[in-house]
Order: sequence, then C-alpha cells, then structure tokens
Amino acid sequence: MILRDYQTALIEGTRAEYAAGHKSVLAVLPTGGGKTVIFCSIARSAAALGKTVIMIMHRHQLIRQTSAALDGTPHGIIRAGTKPDPTQRLQIASVGTLANRTEQYKPDLLIFDEAHHCTAASYAQIVEAYPTARVLGVTATPCRTDGTGLHTAGFQTLIEGPTTAELTAVGYLSPAHVFAPCQIDVKGVKSERGDFAKGALTEACDTPQITGNAIDHYRQHCNRQPAIAFCVSVRHADHVAEQFKGVGYNAAAIHGRHTDEERAAMITDLGAGRLDVLTSCELISEGVDVPVVSCGIMLRPTQSKALALQQMGRVLRTAPGKPHATILDHAGNCKRHGVPTSPQEWTLEGSKRKAGETPMPITTCGECFYVHPVAPRCPNCGHEYTSDAREVQTVQGELERIDVDKVAAQQRREIRRREQKQARTLTDLIALGKARGYAPGWAHQIHKARGRYRRT
Repeated sequence: MILRDYQTALIEGTRAEYAAGHKSVLAVLPTGGGKTVIFCSIARSAAALGKTVIMIMHRHQLIRQTSAALDGTPHGIIRAGTKPDPTQRLQIASVGTLANRTEQYKPDLLIFDEAHHCTAASYAQIVEAYPTARVLGVTATPCRTDGTGLHTAGFQTLIEGPTTAELTAVGYLSPAHVFAPCQIDVKGVKSERGDFAKGALTEACDTPQITGNAIDHYRQHCNRQPAIAFCVSVRHADHVAEQFKGVGYNAAAIHGRHTDEERAAMITDLGAGRLDVLTSCELISEGVDVPVVSCGIMLRPTQSKALALQQMGRVLRTAPGKPHATILDHAGNCKRHGVPTSPQEWTLEGSKRKAGETPMPITTCGECFYVHPVAPRCPNCGHEYTSDAREVQTVQGELERIDVDKVAAQQRREIRRREQKQARTLTDLIALGKARGYAPGWAHQIHKARGRYRRT
C-alpha cells in the first residue's frame, strides 16, 4: 500500500496527538481522500507492534470494503452470521454485533469509521467497555444536524487533512460541475429531529414534474453516464427509478428490502455500465466507492450539512476517462450548504442551525442564466445588475452552472487565515503544516516571522 504525502502527514499528525497525551482523536478527510487506506495503514502498523485493533463500521458494505482494503492481511470479522476468530490481531466489526460481544475481545485501539455517528448509545457502550483502549474516529463530515458536538462522544482533539478544494487542485478528486435549478418548495414541510419530516418531504419531492425535470437535465448534461439519484424515501426512490426506466434508461432502486448480495450486485452493475442510474434512500450516501460514477442527482432537500456533503462526495472520485463530476442539484442543497469545494470550518464543539436557510452568496444572471458569486455584473455575458436585483434569481426548470472555484475561493482563504491565526504555538503550526501536507520548514518560517514582528 503506497500512501500519498497528505495521508502520511495525517497519520503522523494522529500519532503526534496520541504522543501529546490525547486518548481519543478525530481525523477529518474529505470523501474520496482515502480514509480507509489511512486507518487500515494505522491498524496494520499497530498489529505489527503486537497490538489488537478493532475497526468498527455501521454498515455491511463498509465491512466488505474495509476487508478488501486489507488486501490479504489476516483479520477477523465480528458480524452476525459470520464465524468469529478472536485470535486475529485485526478485527472488523459491525457496531451492533460488537456491542453485544465486548467481553470476547481486548483491543488496544478502536477505530470508528464514519465517526459522526459516534454519539449513538451503541458506540458509547463499546468505548466504555474498553477504558484503556485508544480511540480513533475518521469522518469527512464531523457535524450533526442536531448541533451536537462530537466532544460528547469523547473525542478530545480534531486533526484535519487537506480540503476538498486542495485535493481537487492536485488531481486527487474530480472537479465538480454544479448545476442548480429552483429549489423544491419546502416551505410547508415541518422539521423532525433537525431535518425535514420525511412524509411531507416525500409528497413535496415525489412528483412527475420534478422527476421529469431531473431526467431532462440528466439527458442534457450527462446522458448515459453512471449516476446516483438521492431520494427521500423508498417509495420516492422506486418512483424515480420507474420514470427513468420508462424513458429507456437502465435504472434500479436500492433499499433495505434487498439482501446484501443484491445490493452489492446493483452497485457492481452501476460501476460496470449495466445500470445508468441507481436511485437510493440513504443507503449509498456514505461509504460507497464507485469511482466511475460521474453524476449525482440530488432530489432530497436536507438541513443536514453532513448528509448533503456525503451525497455530493459520492461522485468526486477520479477514474480513467472521467474529466469531471456533475452534480444536478434539484434539491437546493448547494445553496443551503455550499458546493463541494466550499470551505468548511470543523470543530468538536458543534453548532446549532439558525432558523431559516443560509443560501450561498451566489447570483443567477437573468440574461444568460450563469450562476456566479455576487458581483455588480455577470462575468459570463457582462450584464450589469440594477440596484434592485435580488441576491439569488432563478428561472423555473432551468439548471444553471455554478462556478465552484470562484464561489469558494474567498471563503477558503478566510478560513485558512483563521486556522493559521489560531495556531498560536510552534507545535500548533507544525501540526497544521502536517495536516495540510506542507514542507517541514513551513511552520518554523511562520513562527520565526511572528517573532520578528513582535520585536518591532
């Protein structure tokens, strides 16, 4: 297994946090950045030192992918219906099964994949059963819709790798071409547990007009390219698949009624080109690795930043012959949560969502329908806006291209400046430099420059 520079830096940064006395570390890396590669490398190294490691997943698909990523390294599987082998140093576990079998194992290190779920009681039960074990959580989205901070799951420190924008700039992720129509009307949809209520949301989204519009734009922008459509409910996913099939596309809906083998076969068919469109209700928002998928069709409005970013991230992996990813956002999620390369400021403390939506600062040109950051004139056609122009202008049914880099650039620079300002000591700067993949001398140069400034 050959690690990329930033993956090695994130591993070294994680070890430094343990060396500094932290027992529980949360590592953050965007979807497609190689989190599984990183924690498998950490697990192998620990096992080579005689340690016992349990890698914990909340879905069977993740267990299969992690097992494959170990690439022949001996390991046990802790999962219902699978014969356990407690003698193995490396174990991959289903969270529910391990919670019921904690007395059979004595791990030195617990690794939680998709660690934003770690506030659940079953995770706490596992951690409490092993009070001397170190804990590593990995996630692309360290946030929860209810605003709960992941410090409540026991994480003591957070370390970040490069951002989506940085991984895209160096070619490790595909550039995202984002098109956004008018938002689905959710004004009458109430909220439940921090997100839109599924029943009412299904009624708002599951209409022939909305799905027909999605089909038209799929045909226009990425016809026959492998696509995932993110839906509200099983019923919605079934209906969307039926409408795609009705106009000649090979489509299928994937949901919990299918067996593990059936779901795995559908994902394989999508990657192999035997399916054009796979519709889903939550099952493939996390952990599904099909790099050739180049189109994400967002048909589920959500107040959850984590869910929106996880869905967008499904299509960002690179693949031969894939020049870019296309996101058709019929749900208005990019305006709520940002485009994939929008900077994110992660913290263990969490935050409560403010009432109402927080749209991206973008404008749609009324002349050419180009979407761009708020400006006095359209950078595409030169149309000059009048003083009463609204911040976001939309045209029903028309998808408009979002210039992802320009939308995110100013926010990204601001967050990076803030991160550097918050790194007050040389140790902080070294950790920040490692997380960003900078040369070792960067932290010392910044620290030295600050000293010169203070002496003047």
